[in-house]
Amino acid sequence: MDFGERYRVIESRDARFDGRFVTAVRTTGIYCRPSCPARTPKQSNVTFYATSAAAHLAGYRACKRCLPEATPGSPEWNLREDVAARAMRLIADGVVERDGVDGLSRRIGYSARQLNRILVAELGAGPIALARAHRAQNARALITGTTMPMADVAFASGFSSIRQFNDTVTEVFDLTPSALRSRSHRAPAPGAADAAGTIRLALPYREPLDVEGLFGWFAPRAVPAMESVGARRYARTVRLPRGSAHVDLSAPERVAGRPRIDAVVRFENLGDLPALLGRVRRLLDLDADPQAVDATLSRDGRLAAQVARVPGIRVPGALDAGEMLMRALIGQQVTVAAARTQLSRLVDALGEPMPLSIAHARDDSDSDSSDHAPDAAAARLFPTPVAIAEHAHEVLRGPAARTDTVRRVATALADGSLAIDLSDTRDDVTARLTAIRGIGPWTADYVAMRVLGHPDVFVRRDVAIRSGARELGFAQSDAALLAESAAFAPWRSYLCMHLWRAAVRAPTLAPNQTPARTPKETP
Repeated sequence: MDFGERYRVIESRDARFDGRFVTAVRTTGIYCRPSCPARTPKQSNVTFYATSAAAHLAGYRACKRCLPEATPGSPEWNLREDVAARAMRLIADGVVERDGVDGLSRRIGYSARQLNRILVAELGAGPIALARAHRAQNARALITGTTMPMADVAFASGFSSIRQFNDTVTEVFDLTPSALRSRSHRAPAPGAADAAGTIRLALPYREPLDVEGLFGWFAPRAVPAMESVGARRYARTVRLPRGSAHVDLSAPERVAGRPRIDAVVRFENLGDLPALLGRVRRLLDLDADPQAVDATLSRDGRLAAQVARVPGIRVPGALDAGEMLMRALIGQQVTVAAARTQLSRLVDALGEPMPLSIAHARDDSDSDSSDHAPDAAAARLFPTPVAIAEHAHEVLRGPAARTDTVRRVATALADGSLAIDLSDTRDDVTARLTAIRGIGPWTADYVAMRVLGHPDVFVRRDVAIRSGARELGFAQSDAALLAESAAFAPWRSYLCMHLWRAAVRAPTLAPNQTPARTPKETP
């Protein structure tokens, strides 16, 4: 977007662009989200920045009225695969806090100096400033949304010292942490810090959001002892860089103010908050631009009615790349129900018990909100690659070739010879996976879609997608369907979601098969 286009956005206060850029005003020294309700400044006083970090470096502070730090993230970082986008995904995952700038640059494949130069040129700020801005965003959410002690807020947000936390918050928001909490318009929820390691947060998103479809996706795939589902709710255990956690996500029926997903998280180590927040946002695709997606898809008459029925469809992501790869491998050639059975056996036999302090603890008032929530003492983590490599053949049932593939891939994940993370491009993931005997195009596409959050993946050779395509009047052969999908770039992942949804209504598939059966992979 050029200057004129961005200025027209702030004139119209278009909330679709919140999080995609910020508006800095020279006469006030503040920067705002595009939809800020304040009077539109004169063009001569405005400077646009791609990131809040760039505005911080230029000497601006965040607007106290529109809270630009409380916006969804930019969908651009999932859409782009250049160095800047890959770095932004890793920064949001907390890599700088865990491994420093050198660790970030190694993951990207550049020297620290080269990476800094690229990010300053592209985004107006280097990796240290970008990571600092993310820490400030996390801190603001905890300060205004919880009653956590400030020392805990500082640690959970990723700051290395109380002084650094105080200085950053004061500089960015022009308020001390205590003053920011006292003047917050949203009072902390009762019991917001009612147990050690428990955090309650509100995660913003762009409307519309297909809440029922998004949370309903997890229901037939949920593995007992690890995951639980309910109406507009999904909860599960997860392994994070510094320890384990349990996250409970829910969508309020009626939201006052800006739309949000509520998250209640119990941590083994509060320092994992930055990583978990980024992963949850990808899991629920909360940084998507649904209006742009729906506008592109609905231009085709065959999809228009489907998009109108299901506006704001999302692509469910993954909290752990290795786990998603294992789930995809086990799900090859079988129904969703059969895959879930196999995964349940794996988790029951090889999954590590959760520490009781962060197991599936639920209030008595929530006892009926989940369809099959496990007993707290039985809660388990997904097995480690080492455990799967050593014992999968003792647990899994079915073709020996598939079990062999699972074990070989788990071994590669365990010894580091295979890695999939947010620094990868789609082509990286596809080439790496299809080079492994037993993995074909379907698995590579599915993993790229779910792990990377890539918005433009058309999953090839999928029976349910072909069924949905037939239901909506698209081509039937894999080659013809792939060719037709090109018209929906760069949102072909969302096209797949609509076709999977349409397959539910197709008479050839049972309602619990979405997608029902994946084709035979390369042996």
